[in-house]
Amino acid sequence: MNAPRFAAMALALLVGLVGCARTNVSSVAGERNPWTVPGVLRLGEDEEPDSLNLMYAHTAAADTVAGLLFSFLLRYDARGNLVPDLAVAVPTLRNGGISRDGTRVVVHLRKGATWADGVPLTAADWLFTYHAVMNPANSVKTRYGWDGIASASAPDPQTIVIRLKKPNVAVLGILAIGGAAYPPLPAHVLAKLPDLNRASFNQSPLSSGPYLLKTWNHGTSLVFTPNPRYFRGAPKLKEVVWKVIPDVNTLFNELATHEIDVYPSVNANAIARLSSVGGITVSRNLIANWRHLGINISRPQLQDARVRRAIAEAIDWGRVERTVFHSLDRLAVSDVFPESWAAPSLPPYRYDPTDARRLLAAAGWRLGSDGVLHKGALTMRLTIYATTGHQENTESQVLIQSMLRDVGVDVAVRNYPGSYLFAMNGPLYTGKYDLEWSIETNGPDPDNSGNWNGAFIPPRGANTSWLDDPVVNETSAAAAATFDTAKRKVLYQSEEERIRELVPAVFFSWQTNYTAINVDVKHYVPASFIGDSWNAWEWNV
Repeated sequence: MNAPRFAAMALALLVGLVGCARTNVSSVAGERNPWTVPGVLRLGEDEEPDSLNLMYAHTAAADTVAGLLFSFLLRYDARGNLVPDLAVAVPTLRNGGISRDGTRVVVHLRKGATWADGVPLTAADWLFTYHAVMNPANSVKTRYGWDGIASASAPDPQTIVIRLKKPNVAVLGILAIGGAAYPPLPAHVLAKLPDLNRASFNQSPLSSGPYLLKTWNHGTSLVFTPNPRYFRGAPKLKEVVWKVIPDVNTLFNELATHEIDVYPSVNANAIARLSSVGGITVSRNLIANWRHLGINISRPQLQDARVRRAIAEAIDWGRVERTVFHSLDRLAVSDVFPESWAAPSLPPYRYDPTDARRLLAAAGWRLGSDGVLHKGALTMRLTIYATTGHQENTESQVLIQSMLRDVGVDVAVRNYPGSYLFAMNGPLYTGKYDLEWSIETNGPDPDNSGNWNGAFIPPRGANTSWLDDPVVNETSAAAAATFDTAKRKVLYQSEEERIRELVPAVFFSWQTNYTAINVDVKHYVPASFIGDSWNAWEWNV
C-alpha cells in the first residue's frame, strides 16, 4: 500500500527540525487536560514480556519492564552512556575499577539498597545470579560475557570482584541492562530451587527497582505500583499501566481518545496523523533497533552465499522503505549503530534482479515450468516469518514475496506472536525457518559476537542465522577482547565486510522512533538504547 504524497509534508510540519513538537494543546496553562489521570501513567504497548526474568526473556518489552522492576549494577542513560545504578561508580581503567591488564573488574555497591520485602540487596545476590547463569540446569537464553568470567567473589556485602579469563568488553554490558545483562536476583528467595526454568519468580518477581508488579492480566495489561523500599525513594506515580494493544490501529485510536498517555514507537502508517491529536508532544530520535531480513544458512536452499546475495539484490530495499515506512527510517549497511564510533564504511547491496538471476544460475538453480527455481531434488520454496499484529510486517513481507517471485524464489508468509517466534523452542532458536523479518535491539557497545560468532549458535546463544565463519569468529572475538577503541574499530570494519560478503542477513534499516506523549506527562524521555524505563523513578503525571 503506497503512502499518500502528503504524508511527508504533514510529517515535516509535525516534527519540524528539532525533533519534538507540541500539537493542538487546548488545556489552560498550569491545569491538567481533562483526560489526564493524576498520578497514573498509561503506556500503550504493542507487546507484553515473554518472561519477567531476563535470563529467559527475548523481547524488547521484557527489557523495558525489567527497568521498572529491577535495579541493575549499571544502567544506560538516554544516549547510551553507562551510569551507576546499584554501583557507586562505573568501573574504568582510570578509577581503578578495571585493572591495567583488563582482567579484573571491581564493583562497589551502594549501601542501604533492599529487596521489596526489606531484605538487604548485597553483592551475594549478584554472586548468586552469576552462578545461576552458569548453572547448566538453567536454560538461560545466553551466557555470553558471563562465560568469560574465570571467578567471582564478594569479599564484603558491598564489593564484587570479577576476574576474567581474558580481557572482555562484554563484562560491563552484562552488569547493565539488555542483551545478556541480568540484574541481581534474590538469593534468599531462589537459592534453594534446583533450577530457575519454571520458577514462579519468572512471572511474579520480587522487585528491587522503582516499581512493584501489582497484576499481570496476560494479553491485556500489566499494572505496577511504587516500591516504597526503592533505594532512590518511592516514585511519585501511583500506578503505571502497561496496556497490551497489539493492533496498531487500536493503539492510535486509544491515543486519539486519550485512553493512553504514551504511545512509544508510533507505527509508520500513523505518524502523519499525529498532527490531528490534541494535547500531545511528539519526540523523535534514532534508536538502536535494526530491522533485517535474517537468513537461516543451515537450510539446504540457502547454504550457498551466492543464493543469499541473490536474495539481497532481488529486493528493492529503497522501495520497501518508501512504500511501507514512508522514508522515515535510515537505511542500514550493518548491525553497528550508525552513530557509533565503530560504525563501518560499507556500500549497500544494489538492487539488481538481473545479477540476482545470474548468481542463482551460477549456484546451479534452474527455472522450472512452474516458474520456480529447482536444483536436483530441491525447490526454491521458502517461508518468511515475522511477528503478528504489525501491519508494516505484512506489507513488507508481501513486497519481498513479490520481488523474489520475479527471480524464481517462491516465498510463503507465516507469522506468529513474538512470545513464540523468539522463544527458545520457537522457529528461530530451533532453526525451523528459512527467512525472518524482525527487529533486533543493540546495546551501546558495538560487540556483536553473540549474533554472528559460531560459538553462539543456539542453544549456546542468539546466532540464529547459524553462521560459523573463521574470519567472523576471529574478528568478533578479537574486538571483544580489547578495550582499545581504535583497534576495535578496525576489527569491526573487517568483520562487517566479511558479513556483507557472506549475507547471513540483509540489514534493512535503523528505526527513527516517534513517541507521542500526553503533555501532562513529565520526565518521560525516550532513549536510543534498550528501553524508555531508564529513568522510570522520575516519571510523573
